[in-house]
Amino acid sequence: MSNVPLDLKANRESGQLHVAWGDSQIDFPFAFLRRQCQCAHCVNEWTGEQILDPASVPEDISIESMELVGSYAVRIHWTDGHNAGLFTWERLRELCRLLNS
Repeated sequence: MSNVPLDLKANRESGQLHVAWGDSQIDFPFAFLRRQCQCAHCVNEWTGEQILDPASVPEDISIESMELVGSYAVRIHWTDGHNAGLFTWERLRELCRLLNS
């Protein structure tokens, strides 16, 4: 099972990030994904405690752009100006399980 997605598309009309692997696919709501950022601005590096207040993320947040980082992650530029977090392919798989549980 490869973690590298075969397809990655921001669907601004539906407000979802579509990710497809060879064995599964998912549509992540933008607001859900933004609230899952684990960068140092959103999560305390030492304690793992979430710094980002989930209520501060607007439901209508959108993706302005995305860029691949090496062959292991995507950096998302959000409409709230945030772009520090990387979503690794492994993390997207984890979030897939979280969203479906």
